[in-house]
Amino acid sequence: MNIVCLDLEGVLVPEIWIAFSKASGIAELCRTTRDEPDYDKLMTWRLSVLKQHGLGLKDIQRVIAAIDPLPGAREFLDKLRQETQVVILSDTFEQFAKPLMAKLNWPTLFCNTLEVAPDGEITGYRMRCEKSKLTTVKALQSCGFDTIAAGDSFNDLAMIQASKAGFLFKSTPAIKQAYPQLPAFEEFDGLLEAIRAAL
Repeated sequence: MNIVCLDLEGVLVPEIWIAFSKASGIAELCRTTRDEPDYDKLMTWRLSVLKQHGLGLKDIQRVIAAIDPLPGAREFLDKLRQETQVVILSDTFEQFAKPLMAKLNWPTLFCNTLEVAPDGEITGYRMRCEKSKLTTVKALQSCGFDTIAAGDSFNDLAMIQASKAGFLFKSTPAIKQAYPQLPAFEEFDGLLEAIRAAL
């Protein structure tokens, strides 16, 4: 039995931190997992920038409320979910994701959680499990699933490479050049056909 594991940000929806960077005018917050492979280092730095500027969860949630899925993402996901099981594996946080899941017709999402003080300051975060995307793919495989994975960033590479078929989608030139063995797509139609061929 197959299950498709998709990244969220950069694949189905715009990058939340880039959108917030633009909305807040804090240019350095546009750094993402496409730029920094060490997620803990990236998040610790992000939280220090938020604290420095006095910004909290509600400030980010206001920006997220205005984010729409990438053009064609919901249609792609709807078609894919008619043909096979799909789970979204993301390093985002449940406090960020709900409005985005509503706009994507409520797919299954495995993500992480933020630690938030009563005044709304984000004080930390809890990962669902260590190396959450790879760990989840391996757990699904241990349950008898064959996984097919797609993502765009450094933190997606392990789950892509561990799957029976894996694809880069809307990735960076540097990642595509470093991993030429991974088929890379820019449009949902191409990715959908590649996944269908792997099912």
